[in-house]
Amino acid sequence: MNSGAVNPLVTAIVVTYNRRDLLTEALDALAAQTRRPDVLIVVDNASTDGTPALVRERFPDVDLVELATNTGGAGGFAAGLARALDTSAAETGGTGGRAALIWLMDDDTIPEPGALAALLDARERAPREPALVASRVLWTDGRDHPMNTPRVKPGASRAERAAAAEAGCSPVRSASFVSVLVDAAAVLERGLPVADYFLWNDDFEFTTRLLRGRTGLYCPASVVVHKTGTFGGTDADPGDRFYYEVRNKLWLFTRSRGLAPAERVLYAGSSVRRWARTYARSRDRATLRRGLRAGVRDGLRRRPRPTEEVISAAMRRYDP
Repeated sequence: MNSGAVNPLVTAIVVTYNRRDLLTEALDALAAQTRRPDVLIVVDNASTDGTPALVRERFPDVDLVELATNTGGAGGFAAGLARALDTSAAETGGTGGRAALIWLMDDDTIPEPGALAALLDARERAPREPALVASRVLWTDGRDHPMNTPRVKPGASRAERAAAAEAGCSPVRSASFVSVLVDAAAVLERGLPVADYFLWNDDFEFTTRLLRGRTGLYCPASVVVHKTGTFGGTDADPGDRFYYEVRNKLWLFTRSRGLAPAERVLYAGSSVRRWARTYARSRDRATLRRGLRAGVRDGLRRRPRPTEEVISAAMRRYDP
């Protein structure tokens, strides 16, 4: 049993943008957890629908982080994690207090009542302390959501699989930001998400970096519902957003420390095959071609801005 998991301080982070009703549902679901988070942070990505006022009025105990510009999921989670690390350091007394864990999710993620308790139970039962534990993600009709299925760890040893099974889990190499519990100490060591990704592949880059040489678990006993508008996987037609898929994958494969050289080859090949399937199924191939050209250009010619610079710029007008 992992004794470091006993009575941890848990900070939940929800990143939102112009989805008041879904955010309200998500926050109500967090309040209904059998084991509630100790701290709740909502990062508002410059919503224009009155989200900040709603949070202040209906959820006064929430630590609301208001950004001046929309930084996407990548910037939102980076800003939220930065706030959570400050909060957990104060609450736990640095490294001398309780273990600090951070639970990440989007505003359209609705956790079932036992979701957090199951993540904590898996973490405590694991023979080796995991850097992250990811939930099972369903769509609104009860099917497993292909968009958020954690990537199984390639080449996991029999011992790794057996150790994960002791916790009712399986070993993974990456996970999505739709309900993942991460170790704050690992984030302090490996760094925040790359905010300049804006959207897509930010969670893949962050979790592979967090998990390189560490243990990651998929916990099917922890269940959340991801209320996306449509059911589909990563090869669904992304339209204009294909630009971010291409640019960010190139940044990941050429600049991130998350993947070993052999893994870069494996995942790059997988990405190219998925792009080909997406293109073949698309009804607007011209848009995908434009996204591909611009993504390759920007992915190879420039590097992401420092995350601290992106967050600082987004929060500047709120500084005293």
